[in-house]
Amino acid sequence: MPEISTHTKELITKYALWKNSKKPQTGAATIHVDEVASKVAAFYEQIRTIIDWKEEHLMRRAAIIRKLKRRFFDLELSDFSTRNIAEPLVLELIRGGFFPNDKIETLKIQEVQNVIEKYVFILRHNPENKKGKTGVRFYNQLLEIAACEIEETLDPAIREMALIDFMFAEMRERIFIHEDIYKKGLLKKEDADIQIYIAVQQALFKLDDPIISYNIIRHKYQNWDRATQEELLKISQNIFGILRGIEKDLQHPLGQRFYRICEKYDTPYLLLGDVLAKDNPQKTEQEMQSPPALESMVRAAYTKRLADLKVKIRRAAVYSTISIFITKILSLLILEVILAKLFSGHFDWLALAIDVLIPTILMCLLVAMVKPPSKKNLAIAIMETIKITYEKEKKDVYEIRPRRKKSVLVRSFLSFIYLLGACVSFGAIFWVFNYFQFPISSIVINTIFIALILFAGTAVQTRSRELTMEEETGGFFGFISDILFLPVTGVGRWLSNTWKQYNAITAFLNALIDMPFSTFIEFLEGWRYFIKEKKEEMR
Repeated sequence: MPEISTHTKELITKYALWKNSKKPQTGAATIHVDEVASKVAAFYEQIRTIIDWKEEHLMRRAAIIRKLKRRFFDLELSDFSTRNIAEPLVLELIRGGFFPNDKIETLKIQEVQNVIEKYVFILRHNPENKKGKTGVRFYNQLLEIAACEIEETLDPAIREMALIDFMFAEMRERIFIHEDIYKKGLLKKEDADIQIYIAVQQALFKLDDPIISYNIIRHKYQNWDRATQEELLKISQNIFGILRGIEKDLQHPLGQRFYRICEKYDTPYLLLGDVLAKDNPQKTEQEMQSPPALESMVRAAYTKRLADLKVKIRRAAVYSTISIFITKILSLLILEVILAKLFSGHFDWLALAIDVLIPTILMCLLVAMVKPPSKKNLAIAIMETIKITYEKEKKDVYEIRPRRKKSVLVRSFLSFIYLLGACVSFGAIFWVFNYFQFPISSIVINTIFIALILFAGTAVQTRSRELTMEEETGGFFGFISDILFLPVTGVGRWLSNTWKQYNAITAFLNALIDMPFSTFIEFLEGWRYFIKEKKEEMR
């Protein structure tokens, strides 16, 4: 009978701790918000979710960041008081449905207050000039990391971090970096672990830069969560350099090579985590002693995760399309109406209808092209899960070697093919709209629509391959489609990232609706408590 590996036993122990942490604490006071106010706030947050659509696991932190920035409006922070920030922030998050009502202990409010004061201390005592574009970027970066710690304080990610640590420990033993990588100066030996750690987080849970930065800081500074004032002062003096160093790690040229390996082999880790999360970890450990029993549990976990993935893909397609329509297309349609009035004196409503239908139909086609993993993929996933669960004398190795250097002629030829594909793609889009006599302003805006939707659709298709472990075989059609669609998708990616900085709809909501609405919800909750008190006096 095979023996369960040491790393797997450590994972089971951590999952048992996670299970115990989920049990309700008897006698502990919890935070309560009014149900009516919560329903109104949750409805508003659903609208914001559509407008600010991100990956589902990032939405809660996006709300924390938005609410933090609304409170931390003074960049200098010289006279800024941090007292009594945590309680209204936590109450607002619970009302919005981001955390459960009557589940979080009231002691957490003081812990969140301590987190806020820590980051304000760092902002106040760092020696860098906080004015100008670089200062604002640094300020936003630190607030995003603060939001990660607030989320971790209110809902510790014990299970997720246990799985990350497990996969990291396994990948450290499995990823072999060829000596030539070090000799050529492409990577320092001391940086290899950090690249594996980053890649594991990106592959396993699709974590973004702020949460990875926070995890790296905690990894490097063991006392980060309970740092003394002297330690914080030292960190404050170096925080700008710390963040720049993490940014370099996140943008390392070899980072994608590590990610591709981890992304390909993340499925067995996810499935093993699902197996342990379903029941009592100690009981599951006894059942896992038998490989047939483990195979049965993995098969069930795979079936459930595949069903959940299909639902997530459909929801992501709908939400991302609506989000693009509201935040980008609506803005451009208004611009198109203005341009049409200026240049031609009238506006074609048929063109408007086509402008709305094109992105919707295109997204539907992209989602329809998503194919589920084959039956062969399930067999591979089961086999790989068994490999990481039991002790083995010889483990699989995933090698990273330096790429063969391409000659100037080859690089020039490849660049020419890419440029030619871009010219053909954009030229075809222009020809079709011009053939149907669309005005030039409408052609430009429709081209932007198509690029944005292609990028969003590509992201959905990438997410659909979350469980796929088979090698992709695109064939001739895939080769041609890459040449034609990649340039347009690249433009869509650039537009989407640029739009975040100049999103008029989001700016409007933040400036004119978010704060007044929050004040109204607080008033509504206060009024309902006042009415309840008056009713009790009538008895």
